[in-house]
Amino acid sequence: MPSHSALLVIDMQNAMVAMAHRAAETVAVIAGLRERARAAGVPVVTVRHRGDDVVPGSEGWRIVAELAPRAGEPVVDKTTPDSFLDTALDATLKALGVSEVIVTGFATEVCVDTTARQALSRGYDLTVVADGHTTSVRTAADAGELVPADRSIAQYNAIYRTIGWPGRRIRVRAAADVDLATPEGALGVRPA
Repeated sequence: MPSHSALLVIDMQNAMVAMAHRAAETVAVIAGLRERARAAGVPVVTVRHRGDDVVPGSEGWRIVAELAPRAGEPVVDKTTPDSFLDTALDATLKALGVSEVIVTGFATEVCVDTTARQALSRGYDLTVVADGHTTSVRTAADAGELVPADRSIAQYNAIYRTIGWPGRRIRVRAAADVDLATPEGALGVRPA
């Protein structure tokens, strides 16, 4: 029976996590959700960025140990914020029978948002894990130019709670409220 949902873990690499706001908490949330997904038979797809500052094979390029993919789990390499652009992500999801993506990772305003919107444009339903994505730590040099990290995360969660996309279901759920045991995957909510 084909899967309906897949958990996407975007750019949770050593270099990115080293600059992430609430890094340990976000890694722990994703790790817990990933284990629940595996137990429920929901595929986990790891997306890994490469570029001039994140060179394949380097320590910074490696996925953090707590989120390292298991043997046989799909890993998709990308070179832009869009996890679908010039990658095997769409083909991988189609081969798995996926109709909904559950999005987690780094960075909220860049790769997470771009991938989430592209998933919608490509026909996937979407669940954004409210406590499963993060952005960079803000420095004094960023003051006045960037929204504080907590506010940025909250803003993107609010956008996805209100955004409309014809023919698509969009949900924002805390990891604890993502129900992976129902046929609808994350679109279901565990009973209170």
